[in-house]
Amino acid sequence: MKFAKFTLAATLLASALATGGAFAEEPKRGGTLVTVLGTNVRNLNSAVQSGIVTGYPGAQLFASPLRYDEDWTPKPYLAKSWSVSDDGLKVTLNLVENATFHDGHPITSSDVKFSVKVIQENHPFKSMFAPVKSVDTPDDHTAILNLSRPHPALMLAMSGQLMSIIPEHIYGDGQNPKTHPRNNKDVVGSGPFKLVEFKNGEHIILERYDGFFIEGRPYLDKIVMRIISDPAARAIAYENGEVHMGAFESLPRIINRLKKVKGLTVTPDGYGAIGPLDWLAINTTKGPLKDKRVRQAIAYAVDKKFILKAIMQGTAVEANTGIHPDSPFYEADVETYALDLDKANALLDEAGFAKGGDGMRFGVTIDFGWPGVKPQVEYVKGALKKIGINVTVRASADFPTWAKRMGTMDFDLSWDTVFNWGDPAIGVHRTYLTSNIAKGVWSNTQGYSNARVDELLDMAARENDPAKRKALYSEFQKIVADEVPLYFTNALPYHTVYSDKVGNPPLGIWGTSTPIDMTYLKE
Repeated sequence: MKFAKFTLAATLLASALATGGAFAEEPKRGGTLVTVLGTNVRNLNSAVQSGIVTGYPGAQLFASPLRYDEDWTPKPYLAKSWSVSDDGLKVTLNLVENATFHDGHPITSSDVKFSVKVIQENHPFKSMFAPVKSVDTPDDHTAILNLSRPHPALMLAMSGQLMSIIPEHIYGDGQNPKTHPRNNKDVVGSGPFKLVEFKNGEHIILERYDGFFIEGRPYLDKIVMRIISDPAARAIAYENGEVHMGAFESLPRIINRLKKVKGLTVTPDGYGAIGPLDWLAINTTKGPLKDKRVRQAIAYAVDKKFILKAIMQGTAVEANTGIHPDSPFYEADVETYALDLDKANALLDEAGFAKGGDGMRFGVTIDFGWPGVKPQVEYVKGALKKIGINVTVRASADFPTWAKRMGTMDFDLSWDTVFNWGDPAIGVHRTYLTSNIAKGVWSNTQGYSNARVDELLDMAARENDPAKRKALYSEFQKIVADEVPLYFTNALPYHTVYSDKVGNPPLGIWGTSTPIDMTYLKE
């Protein structure tokens, strides 16, 4: 069986290690980087927990086989090289020989095999490893993933926070990995930093692991991750220089406030793989919303430019499909529904929903699950009233209440934020597949079903040729844009904030959900 080998990336990484990396200045070793998280952390074990606040500490505590740079190119990490068989059914990882866990125990192919099994059984995105039917370990430094079908999403799934290599000798003791006592205390990781202290609601403290398998890394001595849930308090901490860096800031007023602070850089770069999108979800199984013309009318009535300028205050970029604009698979040439009330009214008339004596055609509800999107919801209510749709806003008591409504399809409209998670097969397909209708909060809660879309996504999930995959996703995006089970508005404006004192901040496709072993303090 022939294999396509990936060794150029290894050569590039070796060169970078020899020269200290492609930096504008020589990196300095030492120092404590003070960063900030916006919410509490449920679990430090990123093999069993998703989420951006788990991703930051998780990517420092645990290594993944691969890492990605800012142009979506896979690079060696715990795997020094890899190869894929011509039929796409075997992926061979050649591990570095000198890697150890934080307790000094060698990292072997058996740990890779064990980690795949734990992720398959416990991770919220367990489907990203569903095609892996077995893992062979012919020696301590070779892991061969045997697939039931070609799985191009596997490469991205083996990077960032999605495939953390955890120690079998710790987690293989028969306890539930999701609730294992070593998830948040006495963590034994495989990454560049080890855990010193975790006090939820206060901070996470990490320090350099001197036995890290990349010589000379990490550059920092220590990372202090302060947990500050109040956005205004975080802004003050940035302004006062109390924290050097933070990520995933999304409130427009905070972003624009910090852009004015001397000595701070505020940038949206580095979130392509996270892929956060805002959209108006439409339940396609209920009443008038079953009719495509009604959904198109709603799209024509919602002024995306108003949302971008007035609500997002210029901090967000337009998104026209369910694939993030930074993704190489994004298709910009789709129907975009510029504001046109005449078209909206004509479509509703054509669909048979005439205006009554009060000027209204019918009523719908709109839900939201967190206070930050209330402005968008209130705007949609006013916008749809102009075309005779009476909207009742339903605020949930808490996030779980909203999540239950979405998961049971007990809604008409809802404002939603959903992540792509790297490859479309991981985070995009779930929203559109007929087989995934109402099987979770962020599954196909719209009840959308299109046989051609199902076919396209199935083919794209198996196609290893990037050009052919792009063509399949292009057709998919055009169909969805026409049928409007969702009305896409913008990419969520995540921004990274960092002081001038920070060198080489993490601005690759995974943001801070990637190892920051090359980040350093200039002074």
